[in-house]
Amino acid sequence: MQLWLIPILPLLGFLINGLFGKRLPKAVINAVAVGSVFLAFLWVLKTLSGLGAFSGGLEETYSEHYFTWIKSGSLDIGVDFAVDRLTSIMLMIVTGIGTLIHIYATGYMAEESGYYRFFAYLNLFMFFMLTLVLGGNFLLLFVGWEGVGLCSYLLIGFYFLEKFATDAGNKAFIVNRIGDFGLSLAVFLIAINFNTLDFGKVFAQVKTMPVETSPGLLTAIALLLFVGACGKSAQIPLYVWLPDAMAGPTPVSALIHAATMVTAGVYMVTRSSSIYLHSAGALDVVAVVGLATAFFAATVGLTQFDIKKVYAYSTVSQLGYMFLGLGVGAFSAGIYHVMTHAFFKALLFLGAGSVIHGCHHEQDMRKMGGLRKYMPVTMAVLACATLAIAGVPFLSGAASKDMILEAAYEHAPWMYWAGVVTACMTAFYCSRAFFMTFFGEYRGAAADAGHGHGHDKKKDDHGHAKKDDHGHNAGHGHDAHGHDDHGHGHHGGLPHESPWVMLAPLVVLAALSLGGHYIFNVPHILEPLFPIHEGESEAWLEIVASAAGIGGIALAYVFYVLAPGLPDGIVSTFSAPYRWIYNKYFVDELYDAVFVEPTIDGSRNLMWRVADVRIIDGIANGTATVAQGLGGILRRLQSGYIRNYAAWVVAGAIVVILWVGFGGAR
Repeated sequence: MQLWLIPILPLLGFLINGLFGKRLPKAVINAVAVGSVFLAFLWVLKTLSGLGAFSGGLEETYSEHYFTWIKSGSLDIGVDFAVDRLTSIMLMIVTGIGTLIHIYATGYMAEESGYYRFFAYLNLFMFFMLTLVLGGNFLLLFVGWEGVGLCSYLLIGFYFLEKFATDAGNKAFIVNRIGDFGLSLAVFLIAINFNTLDFGKVFAQVKTMPVETSPGLLTAIALLLFVGACGKSAQIPLYVWLPDAMAGPTPVSALIHAATMVTAGVYMVTRSSSIYLHSAGALDVVAVVGLATAFFAATVGLTQFDIKKVYAYSTVSQLGYMFLGLGVGAFSAGIYHVMTHAFFKALLFLGAGSVIHGCHHEQDMRKMGGLRKYMPVTMAVLACATLAIAGVPFLSGAASKDMILEAAYEHAPWMYWAGVVTACMTAFYCSRAFFMTFFGEYRGAAADAGHGHGHDKKKDDHGHAKKDDHGHNAGHGHDAHGHDDHGHGHHGGLPHESPWVMLAPLVVLAALSLGGHYIFNVPHILEPLFPIHEGESEAWLEIVASAAGIGGIALAYVFYVLAPGLPDGIVSTFSAPYRWIYNKYFVDELYDAVFVEPTIDGSRNLMWRVADVRIIDGIANGTATVAQGLGGILRRLQSGYIRNYAAWVVAGAIVVILWVGFGGAR
């Protein structure tokens, strides 16, 4: 089936655009970048069709061995690609959604400098993500895992001339290294104890082992794997990088930080389900952390005003939902939500990008409003995404979310109720963003009156003007970075609809957000791997969950359409808790105080001033000083005067005579 062609095609796109893109016209760059991903998508369809995945086949894993990578004693690690039903779903998501986002990006990034560089990075990301999904062993998964982390760093920091972008890229890179350290330890433990890293061989051995009722080897491996998942999939306590990752261009937010890379942790835990099913304690940790993350991030999303930050915290929350499903043993439900989330969250981010583009690069929802008159297509597609994520019955979001909540209720009723409250908050803050953006009167013109709207007046929260790659001021507000300033020549004026090269992918994603779950019945597809639970679910569970979502929408409509003065009154009444939530519970400040500043101060005061300056430099400089002193003494002996030399000879002779004389006397 030549599985290697799937990741190689985007890699070729990266090489062509990366090496020659600076001299290529944009039409060629677009053809290479989009075409390579689209061809990979077509090859995925051909491969899965040939394996019978669309006709109920693919009961067993299909694998291809290319060459031996590492051989040490009996440990034999090969470069092997494998496809089963879980892989097939991930391949469809990565290449299908990836193609749509690449098309969108050709319009969104049209006037950006570094155009070829952006698409080269995006293609490289696709190569590593596909390697992660196709890898037949933990080592290849780790290679893809690290590769997508590298590409995330490059794309978050795409506007590298700006400090906000480099800071966000560094934050993502460093936080993910913490998680990746846990994953690497898990891989070492697996290699040492199972003498292989091949998925099939490891899981076959695990199935013969007893279920651990107390912490043991499998629990340790499972928890270390989950540390890696917490980093990549932004779970407590390693979630802090994802909201800041919005510093990258919006297509990056949609592809990497909504639809693909951040779900890698969910995929990895699902792939390792045999290990987790042998450790009830590890599963409980996954469920509790996932639920806590879902609830926590949802509360923060209630108070954000940057449209991309709202959806960023929504992503963190929805990832928590996925881990809740995995933790209660509903692996197919978790992957189901991965798929539906890819549809509606990619649409939310790309729709937000359309709004930002149409509002002349504004991201603050308080300076939007009334856009339904100017951007009807964007409004329609974002309505589809909002209804889907809110869990409105019969739409894709409800299908997967209800499965997770039902499994949570069977595991522990309190988890169900916490999940329902989270669902209500999700519906509220996503609807809040929708109503603030499209209803009421347009507030942008009034906000810009008196100070103009050109690039030269935009500042961050600290009052510093931001600049794009050309050195022009850009962005608006700390979250509205210069990355959304495309230089299309719009200097003020009313909002406008986005071009169809951006809208067409949104229409496709809107259709998938509404009914994609009918086309891709993930629980049925995964049944050979994760049998569907045959227990009878109580109808009221779905009714309550649906009511929570609809109630959240209705509440947002009252607050932001019918009585828009209510939110300010509530904020005034509950100013203290609001301040905590608005400032994201000061978690970033806490991390800075506990980890970042002590590390910087320790590096500066201990490692530099003491270890480097006093010890290392002291030894080096002290050695030089001693050598210089001895040289000064010896230099006096080499004066060049014969009388001095004669005096030294006489003095030396006297010393020798005295030494010999006294020695003989003794």
